[in-house]
Amino acid sequence: MQISNLDYSQLIKRYPNLAVCESSILEALNLLIKSYSSGGKLIAMGNGGSSADAEHICGELVKSFVAKRELSKEEISLFSSIDQELPFKIQGSLPAISLGVQHSTISAFSNDMTAVYHFAQQIWGLGKLNDVVLGISTSGNSANVVHGINVARAKGIATIGLTGEKESKLSSIVDVCIKAPALLTHHIQELHLPIYHCLCLELENYFFPK
Repeated sequence: MQISNLDYSQLIKRYPNLAVCESSILEALNLLIKSYSSGGKLIAMGNGGSSADAEHICGELVKSFVAKRELSKEEISLFSSIDQELPFKIQGSLPAISLGVQHSTISAFSNDMTAVYHFAQQIWGLGKLNDVVLGISTSGNSANVVHGINVARAKGIATIGLTGEKESKLSSIVDVCIKAPALLTHHIQELHLPIYHCLCLELENYFFPK
């Protein structure tokens, strides 16, 4: 399923320099809609501040972002013989996993094998065909993120990169790369947030219409 249009009015009004990212944001959104419509999930990864961004994205997707996301009548009915109050205490969800918070897995693998391949290992174990793997790297050259993306490619999983404006290893291998128009790490990160907020908001509007 594709979206032919995307309303950037508020995003571009506040961040006019992100207009150059319009087509790549739309491509990424279409990949995510296709994934979620097919029962897939988002797997997000990054280092340092980008790891925090990956976790932030997952938080906006797994629970409500702006909308209430009330469960449907069909979903509520699943609880009829279990707990009739419970379905009114949870929210509609888009499955998303942030790899950087899996501390036991990361430390065990890094100790037993080689740390730079820990994302690759996690994606090998968790990634499924209808998923999307998102690699966040301000340089676009983070080795562990690149290895993770390559595992996704080997498994036939769709990939998205979120980087700075320079061409990079990541931008050359992902299906879609959103290049924030900045060069300095902190400037790139400042632009990543409104980009992924836009994606999360559009996904919520699509799957949980008001």
